[in-house]
Amino acid sequence: MTDTPDRTETRAELLPEEQNVDSADPEGQAREVLRDSDRRTEHPEATQGRRHPEDTV
Repeated sequence: MTDTPDRTETRAELLPEEQNVDSADPEGQAREVLRDSDRRTEHPEATQGRRHPEDTV
């Protein structure tokens, strides 16, 4: 997907759980979250076989 300013601005609005920990750079964080989401969408096979949090306990 294309990283558009509107898409970044929309995602830069922090979610409630993100507001609890704050963010020094919400727009930079939003760009990285969207970039990671795009990679997972475009290459779902790369996320196969990932461990779950309970697997690391």
